Amino acid sequence: MAGEIPDGLAIESIWAVEATYGPDAAQRRPAVRQEHLKRIGELRAVGTVVEAGGYADMSGSLLLVRAPDEAAALAILNSDVYARSGVWTGFRARAIGRVVRRDEIEAG
Repeated sequence: MAGEIPDGLAIESIWAVEATYGPDAAQRRPAVRQEHLKRIGELRAVGTVVEAGGYADMSGSLLLVRAPDEAAALAILNSDVYARSGVWTGFRARAIGRVVRRDEIEAG
């Protein structure tokens, strides 16, 4: 591994979580969307969520999450109003290595 990552870069381990929308997500989502977006914004502000967004075809969402393990990543999503209200009905989490500038990790 030594020497394969260029100077100034690093690999950050994070979780890519796909959240599946339930069949009636389009009807359930409007009532809770403001609360959900506010929370995602807060989690981004503290660095827990790296990126988040919904697929244009209303099939689900993709979130990049900083968490120590899969259970912790899923707990973050399970506590969201989308999960509690049935907008999200399932999750798939996978660890990924995110390429970052070394100063991004040192600053965080």
